[in-house]
Amino acid sequence: MAQRQAVLAVHQALKKCFQVIEQQQNSWESTLTECLPLLSSLSNLAEQLQACNNVVLKNTPFQEFPDLQLRLKYKLTQAIEINLEKLGEKMSALQRVRDTTNNQVTVCFQMYEQHADAIGLTAVLERSCLCPSVADMLEWLQNIQRFYRSQYLSRKLLLQSINPDNLPNLRALPQSWSSVLEQMDQDLVRDTLLKLTYFVETHQGS
Repeated sequence: MAQRQAVLAVHQALKKCFQVIEQQQNSWESTLTECLPLLSSLSNLAEQLQACNNVVLKNTPFQEFPDLQLRLKYKLTQAIEINLEKLGEKMSALQRVRDTTNNQVTVCFQMYEQHADAIGLTAVLERSCLCPSVADMLEWLQNIQRFYRSQYLSRKLLLQSINPDNLPNLRALPQSWSSVLEQMDQDLVRDTLLKLTYFVETHQGS
């Protein structure tokens, strides 16, 4: 009976954790989608500013407006700063996903450690076609935790390396951002949740 109750407690903690992860993954995906127009806008603004820096207005019909170039450069620079600030806000949202997931995974492992002796090694490794083993699920949680940590850190470091005065880097930002996606399997979380559909929705413990 003690073993059954211990397994049930861990299963309940795992179920709650994966439910939270599903919610956080929805937030993660929507935030990344919201980043795309900001990245595109930054690239376009950098291209415009670079063109503005290179043009010689005295050779154009705009030579009658001597301060026009400075005004354009100021507006474009301001727009770049605004978009970088908005991108920073999106990074804060991604950080919340990382932190929330990390906290839930920590709670789950603490619950397992609390009941590990009562459960025993054999029960930890038991699995069925409808319910993965506790060992499997704990490993999947670690993979998901590592995914969010790595993806967030890579994006944070990328943005920290961006200098608004380095226009070529700003123009290439969408491509640099996409390269972060290629570092890890972007379907990892969704694929893991798919394996747990029955467990999360209907499992009530052993």
